[in-house]
Amino acid sequence: MSDTQVHLHEVYHRYIEAINNRELDRMHEFAHDQLTFNGEPVSRDDYVAAIQGHLAAVEDFVWRLDDLVIEGDRVAARLTDTGTPVTEWLGLQPTGKAVEFTEYAFYHFRDGRFEDMWYLLDTRAVQSQLGA
Repeated sequence: MSDTQVHLHEVYHRYIEAINNRELDRMHEFAHDQLTFNGEPVSRDDYVAAIQGHLAAVEDFVWRLDDLVIEGDRVAARLTDTGTPVTEWLGLQPTGKAVEFTEYAFYHFRDGRFEDMWYLLDTRAVQSQLGA
């Protein structure tokens, strides 16, 4: 791996660790002040609020990194997400059932932090598991 790939590999692993440890105050280490999130310009605070929304609805949410591909300043990740919704989430009511589903996330990094992020959740799997 190139030095850039090694660096982004380390950064991404720390990012997932920070989210799983609920250390959202560390997001300045990973994301620029202004970024593009699923095609929309947002502040880092807005991005953190989106994560907090998931965590409020699924308090035991865990992201497990399964695959990480780095090419230049771009990162692609396949994750397995798990948790048990406790409030309405993704338009679905909680049932007490845990869910496990795939998430795909793509990033463009500049100066060691991402400035663009796109993600896609397998909501069909979530709906199926919650009985919707």
